[in-house]
Amino acid sequence: MSVADVTVSPAEAEKRRRTSIGFLNWGHFLDHYVILIFPTVVIGLEAVYRRGYGDLLMLSTAAFTAFGMFALPFGWLADHWSRRNMMAIYFLGTGISCIGVGLSPDFTTLAIALFGVGIFAAIYHPVGIPMVIDAAINRGRTMSWNGVCGNIGVSIAAGLTAWITVALGWRWAFFVPAALFIVTGIAYLMTVPDDRSHHAPRAASPDDVTLNKRMLWGVIVLFMALALSSGLVFNALTITLPKIVDARMGHDLPLALVGTLSTLVFLAGGAAQLTVGRAVERLPAHYLVAGVAILQLLGVVWMTYATGWPLLVALAVAIASVYAQVTVNDIVLARYTPPSLRGRIYSLRFFIIFTSAGPAVWGIGKLYDRGGFDLVLLVTAIVAGIYAANSLVITWLVSSVESGRHRAAPQPAE
Repeated sequence: MSVADVTVSPAEAEKRRRTSIGFLNWGHFLDHYVILIFPTVVIGLEAVYRRGYGDLLMLSTAAFTAFGMFALPFGWLADHWSRRNMMAIYFLGTGISCIGVGLSPDFTTLAIALFGVGIFAAIYHPVGIPMVIDAAINRGRTMSWNGVCGNIGVSIAAGLTAWITVALGWRWAFFVPAALFIVTGIAYLMTVPDDRSHHAPRAASPDDVTLNKRMLWGVIVLFMALALSSGLVFNALTITLPKIVDARMGHDLPLALVGTLSTLVFLAGGAAQLTVGRAVERLPAHYLVAGVAILQLLGVVWMTYATGWPLLVALAVAIASVYAQVTVNDIVLARYTPPSLRGRIYSLRFFIIFTSAGPAVWGIGKLYDRGGFDLVLLVTAIVAGIYAANSLVITWLVSSVESGRHRAAPQPAE
């Protein structure tokens, strides 16, 4: 809460809190929507430009690299300047960049404009997620709903982009979200008050656990390693899912149907995030980390061998676990990270996760050209196995802390 908030009534402070969370949830939706427009558009561009899928997909490498690379400086800038103003720049800058993509006359200009989208879209996670954590009263539910909003953005990106491309052309697939971003940015500036008076550090909540310094940095290092493997799996599946459906369903499906089926698969992730948000209220979160990681590995291995309609079920399991792990990892990392370090730690986490998108796009293109999706999915399964092993180590490491904390809790009188 900012210094300025001390002078407002509790009702007004609560209204501001809810309004801020509303914008942050909507911003999460838009962020994942916009970054996944091109991977769907690229399917239609194969026929337009007579270029291979791998070559065209690598055109967006700069955008995905910027999406992760700029997370670190933007998180630092928000902490030292203004989170609210950084969010306004996110909305307006991404919208303007989308207009640039839609107006691009050639491949070079298109790549530059996509890079701009990646830069401004990089603002959301290192700035918005810590804002959600600080504003949350029930952390599990608030963060799961925020995660669902991001997942819906991913889900709608494939289907809606396909329909807009078929109806109006690929350029309008960028013009439409551009309008949403710019209108939202203006409304955000008019509605959410400036926070440059700075806010006092938030006190630790009952959900937080204090670790000794050695244990704390051990957990942080493991989570950063986890961020790399999870980022590779996350990006590999979300970026290629429309093409996987197109290539392995065994039917000559039109683009609109490919987008619709992809949307239905992505919606499974939303259900998983809501489930995880409620599950952390009943089950130890660190055990959920391990359980979700194992389910993700099983889902990826299954989809490596599945074809036809069973592929959709395998994809749903894999995508559900991918999005469940995003939510539960955010919750667990917040539990063990001191509030004073949280902004910087989350900036580093998202820097690693989303910087891996650039190499993932490049690697997907190379692997696909060399061995098709059989090779792409095999490598993804190997990375998912590394992720699962890392998750089990984290669960084992913090279990002793959690069990000691439970034993130290006051026992009810008989």
